[in-house]
Amino acid sequence: MPFRRAAVAAIAVLTVAGCGSGAEAPAAPPAGDSTVPVVASTNVYGSIVAAVGGDRVSVDSLIDDPAADPHSYESTPADAAAVAKARLVVVNGGGYDDFLTQLVQSSGTTATVVDVAAVSGLAPAEEEHSEGEAHEHGEFNEHFWYSLPTVQKVATQIAADLGAADPADAAEFTANANAFNARVGELITRAEAIGKAQPGVRVAVTEPVPGYLVQTAGLTDATPPEFTEAIEEDTDPPAAVLQETLALFSGDPVRALILNAQTETPSTDQVRDAAQTAGVPVVEMSETLPDGASDYAGWMGGQIDALSGALGVTPSGS
Repeated sequence: MPFRRAAVAAIAVLTVAGCGSGAEAPAAPPAGDSTVPVVASTNVYGSIVAAVGGDRVSVDSLIDDPAADPHSYESTPADAAAVAKARLVVVNGGGYDDFLTQLVQSSGTTATVVDVAAVSGLAPAEEEHSEGEAHEHGEFNEHFWYSLPTVQKVATQIAADLGAADPADAAEFTANANAFNARVGELITRAEAIGKAQPGVRVAVTEPVPGYLVQTAGLTDATPPEFTEAIEEDTDPPAAVLQETLALFSGDPVRALILNAQTETPSTDQVRDAAQTAGVPVVEMSETLPDGASDYAGWMGGQIDALSGALGVTPSGS
């Protein structure tokens, strides 16, 4: 999807709805309800909420199918009902999950909204545009859950907002967030160790999804931007761009291909085949947690270890 055009508008809408700590006090919990109802756009954010909230929250993750492309998700009446009852909503923002932005708008909810795009500090600031002017935002990447420092910020924000909704358990939420952030800090160390062992090593990606992690690991993404943008926007890359991408696996080949298994096209299949023919390791990364996984740190740690192994770096601290 053309997320760069949607980013500023989506962030602005969610700011009005209640970004971060929220402009409105959360709605009072229903009588007899012992948990705080939370809606998250994906199970990645749902797992972070669960890590912070423990048994004091009930989490409804709207996107949890590891075989589906989250960009193509269409909301259901059950999603709308969940948002209407929620006291906290966690949305990626930046144009990634506009369906949830729209549900927040239409539901009349007084829930606090954690907008990860705004919390991250990575999204472009809102700009003034004349009517009809295109909203282009350069290299903006909305896959914030691969930015480990952003994930730490989000956990801290969730703890604060849960504490506002349930003051009696605020100290527990803070302690849980601190413990979670310590684990994410260990992931940062493990990712940075890749770059220390293999500084600037060239890799290829099929989509911008793992971009922030590639940066943290000190690697160089050699993929033509036109290729990853085309795959991201569900279009075919120009033939010349595809050939330029396939050439990354010949001559002086890249050291690894990072592939988003949730968005496979004939073009990405060709890239995978070229990598395998050249003996270049393929590392699969995803936009949601796989079946059976509920722990963000464990899932992300496994992906970091897979990347380490592909590049011949002994994983540390795993």
